[in-house]
Amino acid sequence: MRAILTAALLATGLGLATIPAEAKTGGCVRDGAVGAVAGHFVGHGHAVAGAAAGCAVGVHRRHAAERRQQQDQQPQPSQETPAH
Repeated sequence: MRAILTAALLATGLGLATIPAEAKTGGCVRDGAVGAVAGHFVGHGHAVAGAAAGCAVGVHRRHAAERRQQQDQQPQPSQETPAH
C-alpha cells in the first residue's frame, strides 16, 4: 500500500512540475515560507498552518499592492476651475 501511495504522489509531483507557473513578487511563496518557519518554532505540527497563514497574508498584500498601483496609474482629475 505504501508503494502505491508513493508512486501516486511521485506521479502527481512530476505531472505538476511540467505545468508552467507564473511567479509574482510578494506572494504566497515568500510569506508562506516565513509562516512555515514561524509555525515550526511555535510548536510541533504548526509549520503547515503557519505556511497556509503566511500564504494568505502574502496574497492579500500582493493584491493590495496591485490595487494601489492601478490607482496610481489612473489619471487624476484636475483641480483647476473651468474658464467661462
